[in-house]
Amino acid sequence: NVSIAPLVGKAGERIGRLILLDDISQRVRLEEQMVQTEKLTSLGLLAAGVAHEVNTPLAVISNYIQMLARQLPADDPRHQIIDKVVKQTFRASEIVNNLLNFSRTGAAEFTAVNLNSVVEETLSLVTHPFKTARVNVLKTLQTQLPPVLGSANRLQQVFLNLFMNARDAMPSGGMLEIRTACNNGYVEVEITDTGTGIPRENLHRIFDPFFTTKSTGRGTGLGLSVSYGIIKEHAGKIDVRSTPGKGTSFRLEFPVAGKAVNV
Repeated sequence: NVSIAPLVGKAGERIGRLILLDDISQRVRLEEQMVQTEKLTSLGLLAAGVAHEVNTPLAVISNYIQMLARQLPADDPRHQIIDKVVKQTFRASEIVNNLLNFSRTGAAEFTAVNLNSVVEETLSLVTHPFKTARVNVLKTLQTQLPPVLGSANRLQQVFLNLFMNARDAMPSGGMLEIRTACNNGYVEVEITDTGTGIPRENLHRIFDPFFTTKSTGRGTGLGLSVSYGIIKEHAGKIDVRSTPGKGTSFRLEFPVAGKAVNV
């Protein structure tokens, strides 16, 4: 913000200008976070009702189409059509389940969680897809990392989403660096890839529900939105920095268990 006013001397003559510069970067960031939180809250309320209504007919469709498949001869060409229907019902089910995650905030029991252990367990789940995609992992995990208060399962969902997004951003392979540390009462996790990066015009939209740059059938646009909600549920923060053509870095912060959090 810039304010300019005339500078007047004792005799009333104008002797110059008074220019005031006010850096409002922090306020803008907080306002953006509030808007994002409001979006997720609205979507969560909508999802709770819609998802349950959609799941029932979806399950019926899936069951009947699989029953139909078993009644056809093995060499029947209609199996190809049925397989497509089955895949799309599973995809629809995945979208509904992701939506339901918005309406489950606060339901999990929080305990003391070691983020190093969560990171290691999540990496064990992606060993095969990382090897296939020629993604190398570099870990710099601080020893004796203090615990955070949270749900290990939900935090694992966050890391799994970030790891798989990093893999997708490195179609020709690359390096994924994971660093943990503790500073000023917060446990930090930094996840950096050497992928294609995120265009500047998309950076402010990546946490929006249903926003995705992946091709049809490869992403629902809910992964980062769900992750954002889980991080906020844990009184955490997430920041992203990206350079197109060089890579992306996500930085997460969670308060150490037992520390007061300023909201």
